[in-house]
Amino acid sequence: MNLKEILLGIEGIKARGNLELDITNVDSDSRNIKENGMFIAIQGYEVDGIDYVESAIENGAKAIMVQENVDLAKLKISQDITLLVVPDTRVALAICACNFYDNPSRKFKLVGVTGTKGKTTTTFMIKKILEKQGKKVGLVGTIATYIGDKKIEDSSRTTPESIKLQQIFAKMVEEKVDVVVMEVSSQSLKLNRVLGCDFDIGVFTNFAHEHISKNEHPDMEDYFNSKLKLFDMCKVAFTNADDIYGAKVARVAKTPEITTYGIDNFCHILAKDITITNSYVDFKVKIENKNERVKTCIPGRFSVYNSLAAICVAMKLGANAEQIKEALVEVRVPGRSELVDNKQDLTIMIDYAHTPESLESILQAVKSYTKGRVISVFGCGGDRDSIKRPLMGEVSGRVADYTIITSDNPRTEEPNAIISDIEVGIKKTKGQYTCIVDRKEAIKKAIEMANKMDIIVLAGKGHEPYQEINHEKFPFDERIIVKEITDNMKAKK
Repeated sequence: MNLKEILLGIEGIKARGNLELDITNVDSDSRNIKENGMFIAIQGYEVDGIDYVESAIENGAKAIMVQENVDLAKLKISQDITLLVVPDTRVALAICACNFYDNPSRKFKLVGVTGTKGKTTTTFMIKKILEKQGKKVGLVGTIATYIGDKKIEDSSRTTPESIKLQQIFAKMVEEKVDVVVMEVSSQSLKLNRVLGCDFDIGVFTNFAHEHISKNEHPDMEDYFNSKLKLFDMCKVAFTNADDIYGAKVARVAKTPEITTYGIDNFCHILAKDITITNSYVDFKVKIENKNERVKTCIPGRFSVYNSLAAICVAMKLGANAEQIKEALVEVRVPGRSELVDNKQDLTIMIDYAHTPESLESILQAVKSYTKGRVISVFGCGGDRDSIKRPLMGEVSGRVADYTIITSDNPRTEEPNAIISDIEVGIKKTKGQYTCIVDRKEAIKKAIEMANKMDIIVLAGKGHEPYQEINHEKFPFDERIIVKEITDNMKAKK
């Protein structure tokens, strides 16, 4: 593609060199640059793209884009390389990505789901309903990228970098996808990864304390305002009326059409007559002007909210009551209230809960129907929001009958230091607990102490098949771990 066409829409650009180049690839990762490529140097939290300009040129870059604050003299870029200087390389990357892939999000319906909790489950629910309707659906999110039933690739982050995202969208256009449902993280909005995406529908699930750290959001205001950006970009919005911030979205968002859903407060789409059991929830909701009883096999009150959000989107896109009901009873989400079969016939649940609110939600949900003890196994990620650690300790100590504090992606932090932070909170309660740094040993301890009346909740990792330690991901799939431990034990009575 002609370089001028790729740069279309970027404001404040300064250029040196030939702008009539034929560019065959664009990226912010120098390793992906090939002959006749354009490299866009992003200043990240840990890595500065400027350090990789030389590498990009060696790989074939004919154009280099940098930000205004860069010392150009130090770069020593030869005159035969086109140099582009812009006010913000993240903004420019997103615009270039849209242009390079011919704005693929304009060629299908795009649904964005944001919020602290429930994004993954809600997107899976929407996808399932729309497929019952006969639509071909793409999904981009925390677990993986899918086109229909086909998994394209596992995800390394909730929302991909803009160039990767537009590449995914282009593939979905090629495969004639009707609707794309995607999780939209606060970071992706703050860092302009989804800039230029043509959102038809936006969903706000809820808002809670999370992602407050030096590499994410400095405070809750920045976190919320980042999420709010989605609703400046979409034509239709659905938001949770029972969430304080969700109600605020309804008041302040620029979206032309906003609909609310909920259980307790006044809203447009209301769930009534709710039943929650150990294996499902069901409730009544008005669909096509008729009260319908809807059931989903993901237990917990939070599943009602996720279902309502999915129903709102599906109805807007033309789904009928039967399609909605059939889909919701069938939907399953990896790592979300996922029960793990095992030879000991124990009730072992894997859940992605990794915030104080989500941990309390899952523990309270299982406590309401468990005849025996609730055994909680969890940790907190390193290099992330440390304020939530004692809060999660306090939640588990207060709700669970027994807690095992362990590791969960310590990254570059010392695991024992993270566990000590969690202990500060649990010590405020009368909850029984122990600390076992090795997560496999922690799971083994929980299984050994459990009986068939108890439930073990392995919280935090969910779908993740790894432990991240010092920038390296080691294989760690809790389903496999549980199977190994229970297969080698004597049968429990």
